[in-house]
Amino acid sequence: MHTLGISRRTTAMNLPRRQFLRLAVGAAALPAASRIARAGTYPSRPVRIIIGAPPGGPTDTSARLIGQWLSERLGQPFIIENRPGAGTNIGTEVVVRAPADGHTLLLVTTANAINATLYDNLNFNFIRDIAPVASIIRQPFVMLVHPSVPAKTVSEFIDYAKANPGKLNMASAGNGTGTHVAGELFKMMASVNMVHVPYRGVASAMTDLIAGQVQVMFVVPVATIVHVKAGKLRALAVTTGTRLEALPDIPTVGEFVPGYQASAWFGIGAPKKTPAEIVDTLNREINAALADPKIRARLADEGGGQFALSPADFGKLIAEETEKWAKVVKFSGAKPD
Repeated sequence: MHTLGISRRTTAMNLPRRQFLRLAVGAAALPAASRIARAGTYPSRPVRIIIGAPPGGPTDTSARLIGQWLSERLGQPFIIENRPGAGTNIGTEVVVRAPADGHTLLLVTTANAINATLYDNLNFNFIRDIAPVASIIRQPFVMLVHPSVPAKTVSEFIDYAKANPGKLNMASAGNGTGTHVAGELFKMMASVNMVHVPYRGVASAMTDLIAGQVQVMFVVPVATIVHVKAGKLRALAVTTGTRLEALPDIPTVGEFVPGYQASAWFGIGAPKKTPAEIVDTLNREINAALADPKIRARLADEGGGQFALSPADFGKLIAEETEKWAKVVKFSGAKPD
C-alpha cells in the first residue's frame, strides 16, 4: 500500500506541465461551476410574488400575466400573494425579510419610490434592501378636467388657475399616491395654487370629478378613456414624454411645462442578496415575455407600454424616481393617510 501511494504521487509529479496546468485550472473552476449548477436548478419550488395592494387593480392584473408566463417557462408555479396595507409597505417588508433565494419576489411600484420620503419610520431602506430584477410596464397619467372648467389646453388651464388661486379642487386616490404627486409636481412646476382633495381610491375620486365636485385630476388611462370619449370629462394632456397611442390627439404636459414628466411604473424586485444568476434568469424571461405580441397587447389594454430594462437600468430608474418624488413630497407636505 505504501509503495502504491508513492507511485501515485510520483505519477502526479511527473505529469507534463501543460496537462498539470489544465487540471489545476479545472479544479479552480469547480466552485463557479457549482454556482451555475445551483442557479440552473432555480426555481426548485413554487415562487411567491408579493403585491402590496388588493387584488383586481392594474398592478395585480399585470403581475398575474407575468407570473403565468414565468410558471410556463421555468417549470414551477409563480403564485401571486396580495399583502395590502400601509401604502404597499407591509408587502415590501415581507420580501425584505425573506430568504434571498429567488423564491420570494416583490411587485415593485412607483409607491416604493414615493414611500421612501412619505413615511418617516420604515423598517427598511428600499434601495438598500431590495434588488431590482426587471421592469414590466410604464403608464402615463392623463390630466383630466370637468367640462365646467373653461380651459381647452394646459396653457389656458394654468392661466385660469393663476387667475383663481385656491379655487380649483384637485382630486387624488389618496395622500402620497401617484395620482397625488403627479398633480403636486404640476403645481410646483407650473406655479399654480390648487386645493388637494384626497379620496380612498380612484373610483370615488372619479365619481366626484364627473359630478363636478372637484375640477381636475391626474389618473391612469384605463380609468379615463371611456369618460373622455363619452364627453363627461376633458383630457388636457398626458404626463409622459410622448403622446399616448389610445389618445393620439392629446398633447403632453411637457409641451407646455418644459421638463414635466410623471408616470406609474412597476416591475419585479427580490431580497438584496439574491444571487446574480437568479436575477439574470428572471430578467431574461420577463424581457422575453415583454417581447411577446400577446403579452404586449394585454399590457396595452391596461393602459401602458411594455418597459424592458436590465437590472442595473431598473435600479437607476428607481434611484432617480426616489430622488424626484422626495422633492415633491417635501414641497407638498404630504403625509400618509
